[in-house]
Amino acid sequence: MEKQNVTIYDVARESGVSMATVSRVLNGNSNVRQATKEKVLKVIDDLDYRPNAVARGLASKKTTTVGVIIPDVTDGYFSSLARGIDDIATMYKYNIILANSDDNPDKEASVLNTLLSKQVDGIIFMGNEINDDLRADFKRSDCPIVLAGSVDINNSVPSVNIDYADAVMNETERLIKNGNSRIAFASGSMKQDVNKEYRLKGYVSALENNNIKFDDKLVFETKGTYEDGYDLAEKIINDKITAAVATNDELAAGILNGMTDRGVSVPQDFELFTSNNTKLAKMMRPQLSSITQPLYDIGAVAMRLLTKIMNKEEIDNRYVVLGYEIVERDSTK
Repeated sequence: MEKQNVTIYDVARESGVSMATVSRVLNGNSNVRQATKEKVLKVIDDLDYRPNAVARGLASKKTTTVGVIIPDVTDGYFSSLARGIDDIATMYKYNIILANSDDNPDKEASVLNTLLSKQVDGIIFMGNEINDDLRADFKRSDCPIVLAGSVDINNSVPSVNIDYADAVMNETERLIKNGNSRIAFASGSMKQDVNKEYRLKGYVSALENNNIKFDDKLVFETKGTYEDGYDLAEKIINDKITAAVATNDELAAGILNGMTDRGVSVPQDFELFTSNNTKLAKMMRPQLSSITQPLYDIGAVAMRLLTKIMNKEEIDNRYVVLGYEIVERDSTK
């Protein structure tokens, strides 16, 4: 008998039991005698039987598969979130289909539709920008969707994040207490709500709380890359800026190296805070002070929230905000 032709019927026949009994064994149903269970499992092993996930999904209306949309699999921030998602998915016996969107709105829509066509039971979306088109796609879908480490100012779908505004306010105020008044806000795209509506507002609040006038010339919008940060160092020096808050670690790394290569001493003459505390923050010299987000936990909690929605469990909070900390390393005094 060829392995690829083995069916649940063959397992039942070889075991001398009904197909319903085989199904109960496969699904972990306790209402099967131990001797029968062992006999069926031995036949499954002997025949190298693999249940057909598609067929099981058609029968149960569930595929036990979750789609995860990630903007960049090489980004330490999102890959840390994905680890938390995967571990909880495994715990609840869900398989993961990981799809890379390249942080491109058109590709995000395409990837979302591809996952929906695969009849996934739920989707976890990680992305830097939630626009109206994407919200419309979310709304049209009957599939449960949860955002992980991604904000939507409209709260159109459940999400798990930290308080980004409060975190940036906290780190900016620490720079102010160190004697800095000309503090740059170095950001990725302002099309991203997390930067424009949360992080920037936290930065502005810190200035207001300390009677420092906001100067939009100290706000630098970039693509968030290392090269952008490195080039920005020249502008920071020319504008006599003594400290900066960066919205991601790659951008901060570029600023740090750009300043160091131009002869500026960090943190003696220039202080720098970053926002994601990925491995890069500790790999830099000097090591970067940072907001510390519970990245693994954000992913894990998002997956657990999705399982509750998929299983129609009662949910106390659809918009989860986890705690954060500030770690001060060698890029600040």
